[in-house]
Amino acid sequence: MSQIRPKLGAIAVVIHDGRALLVRRKNEPDAGKWGFAGGHVEWGETAFDAAARELEEETGVLATALRYLTNVDVILRDDAGDVTFHCLLAAVECRYESGTPFAADDVNDAAWFAIEDVAALDKSDRVDEMIRLVSGSNAP
Repeated sequence: MSQIRPKLGAIAVVIHDGRALLVRRKNEPDAGKWGFAGGHVEWGETAFDAAARELEEETGVLATALRYLTNVDVILRDDAGDVTFHCLLAAVECRYESGTPFAADDVNDAAWFAIEDVAALDKSDRVDEMIRLVSGSNAP
């Protein structure tokens, strides 16, 4: 019998010139919410490489992975309390290199947001925390 295991993903946290690069997710979990570009880590791929690849696939933006920020557990449960989704995301700070964001792959929108404007968005959990980790500020 095979054991069900969590999926592994990576998110690219990009802050540039006082703005955060966010995408609006097309698919669950978090469909319709703003968050950082990211997705599954492929077999044999590092989380650094996955974060940069997913960022380019979803937004067309090129960036260099710099450092791990933290891990984010995404665990969803049904009404009975049974786990329906489990993913461990490696949050990776990435330095913007080039490109103008556009929506591609599995996102509906991609845009730069002034850090002070992020608080008002309907967004994924811990987006504010990731921004604080990178920017070193108390915003948003």
